[in-house]
Amino acid sequence: MQNRLLAELDPSMDISRLEEVRRTIQGLFEQILSEENIVLSRPERARLFEQIAAEILGLGPLQPLLEDESITEIMVNGAKNIYIERKGKLHRVPVTFENNEHVMRIIDRIVAPLGRRIDEASPYVDARLQDGSRVNAVIPPVSLVGPVLTIRKFAKNPITVDQLVQFGTLTVEALQFLKACVEARLNVVISGGTGSGKTTLLNILSGYIPDDERIVTIENAAELQLRQEHVVTLESRPPNIEGRGEITIRHLVVNALRMRPDRIIVGEIRDEAALDMLQAMNTGHDGSMTTLHSNGPRDTLSRLETMTLMAGMDLPSRAIREQVSSAIDVVVHQDRMRDGTRKIVNITEISGMEGDVITMTDIFVFEQSGIENGKIAGRLRPTGLRPKFMDQIEAAGIHLPPSIFGIGERRRY
Repeated sequence: MQNRLLAELDPSMDISRLEEVRRTIQGLFEQILSEENIVLSRPERARLFEQIAAEILGLGPLQPLLEDESITEIMVNGAKNIYIERKGKLHRVPVTFENNEHVMRIIDRIVAPLGRRIDEASPYVDARLQDGSRVNAVIPPVSLVGPVLTIRKFAKNPITVDQLVQFGTLTVEALQFLKACVEARLNVVISGGTGSGKTTLLNILSGYIPDDERIVTIENAAELQLRQEHVVTLESRPPNIEGRGEITIRHLVVNALRMRPDRIIVGEIRDEAALDMLQAMNTGHDGSMTTLHSNGPRDTLSRLETMTLMAGMDLPSRAIREQVSSAIDVVVHQDRMRDGTRKIVNITEISGMEGDVITMTDIFVFEQSGIENGKIAGRLRPTGLRPKFMDQIEAAGIHLPPSIFGIGERRRY
């Protein structure tokens, strides 16, 4: 039936007009059922139509998973192994493709409208769906299990500040401190592992930028959902089929400096663009923010140093560390815990240099108190230390009570 439907559909039909195409498919579907004398119950008829419509208009067997708002990530490991992430935990689902060629048809449907290519010569690609969901595809010969497709779904209803506190990602006190850091134009790096919630936190902290500022965001795939009006969104671009036309994050950071930004927000730093980001932070673009993958605050600085060296500049290590220490004020490190929850585990001040070493001071640290009902129990606690940059926060007219830092409070153990 699906093949006959496809044969009878007008190939020049504008498939972007989904409702109109869906009505056309519905009419042809009913016509074919009648002509073929196919008798189905109402539920069977509805289920068959949805399967065919998903195959023609959507992503085939993945379409119901995309429409399920409780699912945050979809992972296809070949035609017969499909997993999802729900509430931070991975689950295998009873959904399959017909074969690997079926998976390839869906991958091609995703990348073709974007002008991207995926074949044996270029066996992996990053892309995004129309709704903003991030997509990565890897095919043989690089993948030995058949075509692999990973979709990180774009949240239609982004997580709110209240939900972060409710989930235990951070405390009200830590949030109040980070809000003050953003409003006082401190430079913030959010670090953590894959899937730890870095972009979510970046999105929330960006919401504290005043409405009267011009914000330039730079991302590999646009994910940030800023509420301010004066936002310019830039997105990198891979090379085309001929290998030309690539626009990197580094190109966009350099160009952003000419756009009179009040703030520059880079979705993720992963290469030599770190040098340009540091230079931007050190040349009057205060209040900039970015994320990067790392295992902790100290590792964040080491990775920044390594990525800066990738720019090919013959700089001594001390000079790079001085750039890092003067550019970055705060590192917020977030982890995905063993129970699937995401928690901020360090809020750390970059306090200067001692010799050739960057000095750091933990302002908040997560303390685990145990495990309750399979969930990690604990709290992000202040260390009792007041950051050196509090003078800058107070100069911005923001006053935080000493109790936020645990000063003057008796600690319980």
